[in-house]
Amino acid sequence: MSTSSLNRRELANAIRFLAIDAVEKSKSGHPGAPMGMADIAEVLWRDHLQHNPADPAWINRDRFVLSNGHGSMLIYALLHLTGYAVSIDDIQKFRQLHSITAGHPEVGITPGVETTTGPLGQGLANAVGMALAESLLA
Repeated sequence: MSTSSLNRRELANAIRFLAIDAVEKSKSGHPGAPMGMADIAEVLWRDHLQHNPADPAWINRDRFVLSNGHGSMLIYALLHLTGYAVSIDDIQKFRQLHSITAGHPEVGITPGVETTTGPLGQGLANAVGMALAESLLA
């Protein structure tokens, strides 16, 4: 699905619907973050972040750190809707063993995930570390 054909409200609602469906199907998960953050995330991903779904490791990309990893369906829905290698089948396997859409995002498992998150509060330290490393390498 191309996000360019969707208006802002439609994309935010698509994030919400994917999250609710995945959480309901898995009988596990936290829908609050994707429900409440869909509008903000949509604007951030469409208008501000530089990223390349065809090359998730692109050196000049901006990094998105979802500190509250338990709200992982937000990032999985965004990745799916913006062209990353996260299929609807992957979304349907949310929180299942050997799935790329685990209960908490895992770097190296899901294309487009920048850091593994889970314990609340670690995202800020990860993001600061990434920013410092980027500034030193620039």
